[in-house]
Amino acid sequence: MERKLALVTGGNKGIGLETARQLAKGGVQVILASRDGARGEAAAQVLVKEGLPVEHVQLDVNDSASIQRAASEIEGRHGRLDILINNAGTVLDALDKPPSAQTLETWRKTFDTNVFGLVETTLAFLPLLKKSKAGRIVNVSSRLGSINDQADPTSPYYDFKVPAYNVSKAAVNAWTVQLAHELRSTSVKVNSIHPGHVKTDMGGASAPMEIVDGAKTSVELALIPADGPNGGFFHLGERLPW
Repeated sequence: MERKLALVTGGNKGIGLETARQLAKGGVQVILASRDGARGEAAAQVLVKEGLPVEHVQLDVNDSASIQRAASEIEGRHGRLDILINNAGTVLDALDKPPSAQTLETWRKTFDTNVFGLVETTLAFLPLLKKSKAGRIVNVSSRLGSINDQADPTSPYYDFKVPAYNVSKAAVNAWTVQLAHELRSTSVKVNSIHPGHVKTDMGGASAPMEIVDGAKTSVELALIPADGPNGGFFHLGERLPW
Protein backbone atom coordinates (compact mmCIF):
# COMPACT_ATOMS: atom_id res chain seq x y z
CA MET A 1 0.00 0.00 0.00
CA GLU A 2 1.42 3.38 -1.04
CA ARG A 3 2.41 5.70 1.80
CA LYS A 4 0.68 9.05 2.11
CA LEU A 5 3.00 11.94 1.29
CA ALA A 6 3.05 15.10 3.42
CA LEU A 7 4.84 18.44 3.13
CA VAL A 8 5.35 20.45 6.33
CA THR A 9 6.52 24.06 5.91
CA GLY A 10 8.62 25.60 8.66
CA GLY A 11 9.50 22.05 9.62
CA ASN A 12 13.02 22.38 10.96
CA LYS A 13 12.06 23.19 14.57
CA GLY A 14 9.26 23.54 17.10
CA ILE A 15 5.74 22.48 16.20
CA GLY A 16 6.68 21.90 12.56
CA LEU A 17 9.42 19.43 13.42
CA GLU A 18 7.20 17.60 15.89
CA THR A 19 4.38 17.48 13.33
CA ALA A 20 6.77 15.90 10.85
CA ARG A 21 7.86 13.39 13.50
CA GLN A 22 4.32 12.39 14.45
CA LEU A 23 3.18 12.03 10.85
CA ALA A 24 6.23 9.92 10.01
CA LYS A 25 5.65 7.74 13.08
CA GLY A 26 2.13 7.21 11.74
CA GLY A 27 3.51 5.81 8.49
CA VAL A 28 3.40 8.96 6.36
CA GLN A 29 6.31 9.83 4.07
CA VAL A 30 7.21 13.36 5.17
CA ILE A 31 8.94 16.12 3.27
CA LEU A 32 10.30 18.57 5.80
CA ALA A 33 10.48 22.04 4.27
CA SER A 34 12.57 24.85 5.69
CA ARG A 35 13.74 28.32 4.70
CA ASP A 36 17.33 27.51 5.67
CA GLY A 37 18.44 24.51 3.65
CA ALA A 38 21.27 23.46 5.97
CA ARG A 39 19.11 23.61 9.11
CA GLY A 40 16.30 21.79 7.37
CA GLU A 41 18.56 19.01 6.16
CA ALA A 42 20.02 18.64 9.66
CA ALA A 43 16.53 18.42 11.17
CA ALA A 44 15.47 15.84 8.59
CA GLN A 45 18.54 13.74 9.38
CA VAL A 46 17.61 13.74 13.08
CA LEU A 47 14.30 12.11 12.15
CA VAL A 48 15.92 9.75 9.67
CA LYS A 49 18.22 8.56 12.45
CA GLU A 50 15.09 7.82 14.48
CA GLY A 51 14.16 5.42 11.69
CA LEU A 52 11.48 7.67 10.20
CA PRO A 53 10.64 8.18 6.50
CA VAL A 54 11.62 11.85 6.16
CA GLU A 55 13.31 13.86 3.41
CA HIS A 56 14.02 17.58 3.02
CA VAL A 57 13.28 20.35 0.57
CA GLN A 58 14.34 23.99 0.78
CA LEU A 59 11.27 26.25 0.71
CA ASP A 60 11.04 29.89 1.76
CA VAL A 61 7.40 31.04 1.77
CA ASN A 62 8.61 34.62 1.19
CA ASP A 63 10.43 33.66 -2.02
CA SER A 64 8.35 32.88 -5.13
CA ALA A 65 11.26 31.20 -6.90
CA SER A 66 11.90 28.99 -3.88
CA ILE A 67 8.23 27.94 -3.72
CA GLN A 68 8.09 27.08 -7.42
CA ARG A 69 11.42 25.23 -7.26
CA ALA A 70 10.18 23.12 -4.34
CA ALA A 71 6.92 22.33 -6.11
CA SER A 72 8.80 21.24 -9.23
CA GLU A 73 11.22 19.16 -7.19
CA ILE A 74 8.45 17.34 -5.33
CA GLU A 75 6.52 16.77 -8.56
CA GLY A 76 9.67 15.27 -10.04
CA ARG A 77 10.33 13.05 -7.02
CA HIS A 78 6.79 11.90 -6.31
CA GLY A 79 4.31 13.19 -8.88
CA ARG A 80 1.70 14.07 -6.26
CA LEU A 81 1.14 15.37 -2.73
CA ASP A 82 -1.43 14.07 -0.23
CA ILE A 83 -1.00 16.49 2.69
CA LEU A 84 0.12 20.11 2.89
CA ILE A 85 0.63 21.55 6.36
CA ASN A 86 1.14 25.31 6.17
CA ASN A 87 3.06 25.64 9.42
CA ALA A 88 5.57 28.40 8.61
CA GLY A 89 4.73 31.68 10.34
CA THR A 90 6.07 34.67 12.19
CA VAL A 91 5.15 37.19 14.90
CA LEU A 92 6.83 40.60 14.67
CA ASP A 93 4.59 42.86 16.76
CA ALA A 94 6.11 45.10 19.42
CA LEU A 95 4.28 43.67 22.43
CA ASP A 96 4.66 46.89 24.43
CA LYS A 97 2.76 48.94 21.83
CA PRO A 98 -0.98 49.15 21.05
CA PRO A 99 -2.43 48.30 17.63
CA SER A 100 -2.24 51.87 16.34
CA ALA A 101 1.46 52.11 17.20
CA GLN A 102 2.62 49.05 15.24
CA THR A 103 4.61 50.05 12.18
CA LEU A 104 3.39 49.47 8.63
CA GLU A 105 6.57 47.46 8.08
CA THR A 106 5.46 45.09 10.84
CA TRP A 107 2.06 44.68 9.23
CA ARG A 108 3.47 44.11 5.76
CA LYS A 109 6.16 41.64 6.80
CA THR A 110 3.70 39.71 8.97
CA PHE A 111 1.20 39.41 6.14
CA ASP A 112 3.91 38.55 3.63
CA THR A 113 4.77 35.43 5.64
CA ASN A 114 1.55 34.45 7.40
CA VAL A 115 -0.92 35.19 4.60
CA PHE A 116 0.60 35.82 1.17
CA GLY A 117 3.34 33.22 1.61
CA LEU A 118 0.80 30.67 2.81
CA VAL A 119 -1.55 31.39 -0.10
CA GLU A 120 1.25 31.29 -2.69
CA THR A 121 2.57 28.01 -1.30
CA THR A 122 -0.91 26.50 -1.36
CA LEU A 123 -1.52 27.56 -4.95
CA ALA A 124 1.82 26.11 -6.04
CA PHE A 125 1.04 22.70 -4.54
CA LEU A 126 -2.68 22.55 -5.26
CA PRO A 127 -2.21 20.78 -8.63
CA LEU A 128 -0.26 18.02 -6.86
CA LEU A 129 -2.86 17.78 -4.08
CA LYS A 130 -5.60 17.37 -6.68
CA LYS A 131 -3.75 14.26 -7.90
CA SER A 132 -4.23 12.69 -4.47
CA LYS A 133 -7.12 10.36 -3.68
CA ALA A 134 -7.59 12.27 -0.42
CA GLY A 135 -5.80 15.63 -0.41
CA ARG A 136 -5.61 17.49 2.89
CA ILE A 137 -4.57 21.09 3.55
CA VAL A 138 -3.99 22.15 7.15
CA ASN A 139 -3.46 25.85 7.82
CA VAL A 140 -1.80 26.50 11.17
CA SER A 141 -3.69 29.48 12.54
CA SER A 142 -4.22 30.64 16.13
CA ARG A 143 -7.08 31.19 18.56
CA LEU A 144 -5.77 34.76 18.62
CA GLY A 145 -7.12 35.03 15.08
CA SER A 146 -10.68 34.34 16.24
CA ILE A 147 -12.64 37.57 15.77
CA ASN A 148 -15.28 36.13 18.08
CA ASP A 149 -12.76 35.79 20.92
CA GLN A 150 -11.04 39.10 20.20
CA ALA A 151 -14.38 40.94 20.44
CA ASP A 152 -15.77 39.08 23.46
CA PRO A 153 -14.81 40.61 26.85
CA THR A 154 -15.60 37.28 28.52
CA SER A 155 -13.09 35.37 26.36
CA PRO A 156 -9.71 34.49 27.91
CA TYR A 157 -8.14 35.72 24.64
CA TYR A 158 -9.82 39.15 24.71
CA ASP A 159 -6.86 41.08 26.17
CA PHE A 160 -4.20 39.42 24.01
CA LYS A 161 -3.94 42.07 21.31
CA VAL A 162 -0.98 41.15 19.10
CA PRO A 163 -2.49 43.06 16.20
CA ALA A 164 -0.57 42.24 13.04
CA TYR A 165 -0.22 38.60 14.06
CA ASN A 166 -3.86 38.27 15.17
CA VAL A 167 -5.27 39.91 12.05
CA SER A 168 -3.03 37.82 9.80
CA LYS A 169 -4.37 34.65 11.40
CA ALA A 170 -7.95 35.90 10.98
CA ALA A 171 -7.08 36.30 7.29
CA VAL A 172 -5.74 32.72 7.21
CA ASN A 173 -9.05 31.51 8.64
CA ALA A 174 -11.00 33.47 6.02
CA TRP A 175 -8.79 32.02 3.26
CA THR A 176 -9.48 28.55 4.62
CA VAL A 177 -13.23 29.10 4.25
CA GLN A 178 -12.88 30.45 0.71
CA LEU A 179 -10.68 27.59 -0.53
CA ALA A 180 -12.71 24.92 1.25
CA HIS A 181 -15.82 26.17 -0.54
CA GLU A 182 -14.07 26.02 -3.92
CA LEU A 183 -12.88 22.45 -3.28
CA ARG A 184 -16.02 21.16 -1.56
CA SER A 185 -16.93 18.80 -4.40
CA THR A 186 -13.39 17.39 -4.72
CA SER A 187 -11.37 14.94 -2.61
CA VAL A 188 -9.34 17.83 -1.11
CA LYS A 189 -10.31 19.11 2.34
CA VAL A 190 -9.07 22.38 3.88
CA ASN A 191 -9.12 23.26 7.57
CA SER A 192 -7.49 25.69 10.01
CA ILE A 193 -6.11 24.65 13.38
CA HIS A 194 -5.07 26.26 16.63
CA PRO A 195 -2.04 24.35 17.97
CA GLY A 196 -2.36 25.87 21.44
CA HIS A 197 -0.01 28.05 23.47
CA VAL A 198 3.08 25.89 23.14
CA LYS A 199 6.62 26.01 24.55
CA THR A 200 8.39 27.14 21.36
CA ASP A 201 10.58 30.09 20.36
CA MET A 202 7.36 31.94 19.51
CA GLY A 203 5.24 30.73 22.43
CA GLY A 204 7.89 31.17 25.11
CA ALA A 205 9.23 28.89 27.82
CA SER A 206 6.32 29.67 30.16
CA ALA A 207 3.65 28.42 27.72
CA PRO A 208 1.38 25.75 29.25
CA MET A 209 1.54 23.18 26.42
CA GLU A 210 4.37 20.91 25.40
CA ILE A 211 5.46 20.72 21.75
CA VAL A 212 4.29 17.11 21.45
CA ASP A 213 0.74 18.25 22.23
CA GLY A 214 0.98 21.32 20.02
CA ALA A 215 1.46 19.12 16.95
CA LYS A 216 -1.48 16.83 17.60
CA THR A 217 -4.21 18.93 15.97
CA SER A 218 -2.29 19.35 12.71
CA VAL A 219 -1.70 15.62 12.55
CA GLU A 220 -5.34 14.85 13.33
CA LEU A 221 -6.66 17.13 10.56
CA ALA A 222 -4.05 15.85 8.10
CA LEU A 223 -5.38 12.34 8.49
CA ILE A 224 -9.15 12.88 8.54
CA PRO A 225 -11.24 10.37 6.55
CA ALA A 226 -13.47 11.13 3.57
CA ASP A 227 -16.37 12.11 5.84
CA GLY A 228 -14.17 14.45 7.90
CA PRO A 229 -14.71 18.21 8.17
CA ASN A 230 -14.00 20.78 5.49
CA GLY A 231 -13.69 24.51 6.10
CA GLY A 232 -13.50 24.37 9.90
CA PHE A 233 -11.29 25.68 12.70
CA PHE A 234 -10.17 23.15 15.31
CA HIS A 235 -8.11 22.47 18.43
CA LEU A 236 -7.71 18.96 19.86
CA GLY A 237 -11.02 17.76 18.45
CA GLU A 238 -12.98 20.89 19.38
CA ARG A 239 -14.48 23.16 16.70
CA LEU A 240 -13.50 26.75 17.47
CA PRO A 241 -15.40 30.02 16.84
CA TRP A 242 -14.36 32.17 13.93
